[in-house]
Amino acid sequence: MDGIREKDNTPGNDIVSSASRLLDVSDVARVLNCSKQHVRRLADAGRMPRPVKLGALIRWNRAEIETWLAAGCPDARKRSMAHAVRVAT
Repeated sequence: MDGIREKDNTPGNDIVSSASRLLDVSDVARVLNCSKQHVRRLADAGRMPRPVKLGALIRWNRAEIETWLAAGCPDARKRSMAHAVRVAT
């Protein structure tokens, strides 16, 4: 999953490509080097990017997790509140 994929125009591969950009709780835990329960706690507390809910499935956007990590894992609640203030003014 960490390798770079070349563009494949085979029908149906766009679904596979978009699915590879989504991480489940085990993938996120592996990236963060923590337990799955800790990932759930961070998500419930709003301290990490919000997951995408697909029916009963919960997934995180890989790019959002990577951006969040690169920024030093800031509290997602504070980021969204700061964004709301900028939009309102």
